Amino acid sequence: MEAGGLPLELWRMILAYLHLPDLGRCSLVCRAWYELILSLDSTRWRQLCLGCTECRHPNWPNQPDVEPQSWREAFKQHYLASKTWTKNALDLESSVCFSLFRRRRERRTLSVGPGHEFDSLGSALAMASLYDRIVLFPGVYEEQGEIILKVPVEIVGRGKLGEVALLASIDQHCSTTRLCNLVFMPAWFSPIMYKTTSGHVQFDNCNFENGHIQVHGPGTCQVKFCIFKNTHIFLHNVPLCVLENCEFVGSENNCVTVEGHPSADKNWAYKYLLGLIKSSPSFLPTEDSDSLMSLDLESRDQAWSPRTCDIVIEGSQSPTSPASSSPKPESRAGPQEAEVGSDGERVAQTPDSSDGGLSPSGEDEDVEQLTYRLSYQVQGPRPVLGGSFLSPPLPGASIQLPSCLVLNSLQQELQKDKEAMALASSVQGCLIRKCLFRDGKGGVFVCSYGRAKMEGNIFRNLSYAVRCIHNSKIVMLRNDIYRCRASGIFLRLEGGGLIAGNNIYHNAEAGVDIRKKSNPLILCNQIHHGLRSGIVVLGNGKGIIRNNQIFSNKEAGIYILYHGNPVVSGNHIFKGRAAGIAVNENGKGLITENVIRENQWGGVDIRRGGIPVLRSNLICFGYSDGVVVGDEGKGLIEGNTIYANKGCGVWMMSSSLPHVTSNHVSYNGLYGVAVFSQKDGSSEFPGGHGAQENFSEDGDAILWETELEKDDDPLRRPITIALVESNSINHNGASGLYVQSSEALHIITNVIHANGDRGITVAQSSQLTHVTNNSISCNRQSGVKVEAQCKVELRGNGIYDNRGHGIITKGDSTIVIENDIIGNRGSGLQLLPRSDTKVIKNRIHSFRAYGIAVRGRAKALVQENIIFQGKTNKTIFQQISNNRECIMQNNKFLVFKKKSDTWRLVNPPARPHLEHSLRGPSTAHNGRKVAAMATRITAHVEGGYHSNHSIFCTIL
Repeated sequence: MEAGGLPLELWRMILAYLHLPDLGRCSLVCRAWYELILSLDSTRWRQLCLGCTECRHPNWPNQPDVEPQSWREAFKQHYLASKTWTKNALDLESSVCFSLFRRRRERRTLSVGPGHEFDSLGSALAMASLYDRIVLFPGVYEEQGEIILKVPVEIVGRGKLGEVALLASIDQHCSTTRLCNLVFMPAWFSPIMYKTTSGHVQFDNCNFENGHIQVHGPGTCQVKFCIFKNTHIFLHNVPLCVLENCEFVGSENNCVTVEGHPSADKNWAYKYLLGLIKSSPSFLPTEDSDSLMSLDLESRDQAWSPRTCDIVIEGSQSPTSPASSSPKPESRAGPQEAEVGSDGERVAQTPDSSDGGLSPSGEDEDVEQLTYRLSYQVQGPRPVLGGSFLSPPLPGASIQLPSCLVLNSLQQELQKDKEAMALASSVQGCLIRKCLFRDGKGGVFVCSYGRAKMEGNIFRNLSYAVRCIHNSKIVMLRNDIYRCRASGIFLRLEGGGLIAGNNIYHNAEAGVDIRKKSNPLILCNQIHHGLRSGIVVLGNGKGIIRNNQIFSNKEAGIYILYHGNPVVSGNHIFKGRAAGIAVNENGKGLITENVIRENQWGGVDIRRGGIPVLRSNLICFGYSDGVVVGDEGKGLIEGNTIYANKGCGVWMMSSSLPHVTSNHVSYNGLYGVAVFSQKDGSSEFPGGHGAQENFSEDGDAILWETELEKDDDPLRRPITIALVESNSINHNGASGLYVQSSEALHIITNVIHANGDRGITVAQSSQLTHVTNNSISCNRQSGVKVEAQCKVELRGNGIYDNRGHGIITKGDSTIVIENDIIGNRGSGLQLLPRSDTKVIKNRIHSFRAYGIAVRGRAKALVQENIIFQGKTNKTIFQQISNNRECIMQNNKFLVFKKKSDTWRLVNPPARPHLEHSLRGPSTAHNGRKVAAMATRITAHVEGGYHSNHSIFCTIL
């Protein structure tokens, strides 16, 4: 644009000297001039905004170095806000009475100070009329009595902030007042510096020191660009109050107290404040603005974007891949035997195959010795989570997460949840935004049905940031809460609301503490680097904890105890120095579709009466066990993917009666599932997770048992025996399932495949262990081993292609009935001395060894079995000639006749019969994968035996 021959740059230089009214007039000349005025944003508009004595930098006090998107818009918002207190005058002028006798009266300006017309504020107020402006010149003004404001006035300090100090106690009785550029201190006779019960008060660019401010409903207040030093704001039944761009420092109590439900009676200013809030920039997320909040330097490199869908495997080696530089671990019985160990267990010495087992077609032998074909099928691991976790983890590789486990943005979550969106959009009670609370005792205290909304604030170096009790509701959006000496956010006595998009870190206690029937929605927060737990739910606390990132906390990411019962879903809980989720002391909870990874202790730790529902979670890459069910722990563990943890997949005590069903347990460093009964000290928690933990807000012990809720949870099925059913347990470093228990146990319809040791090891079982309808295949050693003095019943299982024997037993009461024991490298069934076994109605075959081998003085009843012949140089059955305690009755022996013979497992078909037995959660395990003998599944696992205790217990 060139007007009058002047270039655009010169016009901008000229216009930069104009005052605000002149800029407004120029913008009305034409469209070109309007655009020219707008182009002065970074020059003249910025100068006007920063030069105004009634306001500060638009991003003060939290980000004073960050420029606003538009200086003109920021100046406009402040200008409009500064005129709110005069809106009542417009209402009066537009009334019918005033319209009849309209005569506009000019506002007077009354000067107070030495050498001016008034010496004190009280004398000026006595002469003031409606909406007059009282200017206090630099000095200290101390009023000896209480000042009562009877008419609407504006009181403004002249000069820089701090040059005018007012020591007074003011009680507002008029409809509206504005105070600006003043330093308030309490008078000698009262700590209350300002009080209003029905009118509207507006503070701009003021300092308050060592006193109190009280606003009672239906009164309202608007505070902006103010500093409160050891000053307490008390809001009682206030329908609407706005605290914006303020700093609270050094409070000996709460900085802000919001008490009572917002009054149904509203004064004239309510609608104007509501309109002003809606017209100002929103803190609700948009697609462009919804990104991770900035973290400090220590946590920034560990931040995990909410839009990520990959897991990057850190470290140089996966927990189940053998190390090339270190020797294989030895078993408790000594080095691995070449053919037959001291207990008669066969161990293959051939190189690893891709699936952990070798089929006959892959053996290095004379083809002429294989004189027939036996047709059967092997039950492989069922695909889960889109098949992402069927292969071994590779260092540095990324694993694609299914869509159900990818973190949503806050915008996406609010769009899905209309109730959450309504909460986020609501404004009621007190609105606090872009304020700084620091170096004091408490931030915001909301009680007795109070309502408060906090947006974009910083809470730091306080005892606590926010406390919400007694049926109160809070809405917290995009706040930073850090370095609190206790919990960051505390909810108690049925407190609730929405806590979304906040960055909560480096707090001495829990990031969020929920207790006594409080029920908040905790959504899309980052809770990290806490000195205790990330979130604690106790004392009948509830809540919905969804889509949060909880990481690098010193104790459990989420800790549930004392009948806490939250819904925990869609969170990413990782890199904690203790358990990912701990459920203790009768805690409950529905824990579903979370990603729990890389935690130092168990991914989920359940003890001392904890009884959660753990469903459809991904628990992976932990430095200890995936799931630990310790002493007196209970619960339903269903449909989870437990993958590549360095300890066991599931470590549990049978006395706790856990129910483990439909899980995919694979590539864990030790056992897939380990079942114990003896107490081993694992119930003692280091780091405060034991009985010495103190969850009292004031440091005193609280007996939560007096407040327990008695409710029946339909998600939990009562069971009277420990149950492991319908799981896929494959490619784990040791045995797929290890049992050392003195209680009864049912192992039903599991797929136990290609584990680094045996399929099932029963080391101790003084009561009967039922092993029914399982597929046990391709394991590095025997399919099933039963140690001495164990009681085990194996029924309806398919035991295929294991590298050792199919079943090897020393047990004094072993029942083997109606199983298919086919294609194992050792004997199909090996009965060791002093064992007592019943072998009835099985189909048994071994390619290399005997169908049944009886070693020493074994007691056995072998009845009605079908036994296939293997190699030509092996017999079908082997026993010592003088063993009269081995009884053979009505068995059928099948010997090959010609090379073209083909035998099939029919009538019944190959076991196990899982079609009607497999079940799973509604969202997973909807099918099963059947692989032919020659099918290979890539796996590299370690062999060897391991300690009976979990890694967690071994550390203790």
